[in-house]
Amino acid sequence: MKTKIDIGISEKNREDIAKGLSHFLADTYTLYLKTHNYHWNVTGPMFQTLHIMFEGQYTELATAVDLVAERIRALGVKAPGSYQDFSKLTSIKEIVGDQNAHQMIADLVHCHEQVIKTARGLFPMVQECHDEPTADLLTQRLQTHEKTAWMLRSLLEA
Repeated sequence: MKTKIDIGISEKNREDIAKGLSHFLADTYTLYLKTHNYHWNVTGPMFQTLHIMFEGQYTELATAVDLVAERIRALGVKAPGSYQDFSKLTSIKEIVGDQNAHQMIADLVHCHEQVIKTARGLFPMVQECHDEPTADLLTQRLQTHEKTAWMLRSLLEA
């Protein structure tokens, strides 16, 4: 028996918000996976710096995916959790083949910017539904992704 959820947001609006958050979760998880891959495979003169930086970033993203998935569940919707689900939902493109450190950094900047755009796209619906917890989560994630993109972008400057 499913217990009725009565949190001041209609079932349809909760489902719509959860759908948007599912896209955000897929983007975040895909970024996590890419960052972890780059941590393992980075080479070159900045190896040590980037290896440590990428580890900090993927660790932070691992915590973030849990927070996003738990928000989806709090809205009464099942969170996606398979590679198949994520590949259908994400807006982040997979890159095949080896990349050098510069290409990895540039790709991560692009991916963080994509996650930022996905998050920003949810705000009109979230605000209209007065879903402050989701707005707060998105705001916190935006701050982290914008800061990370800035730091990575700074590494690309000559």
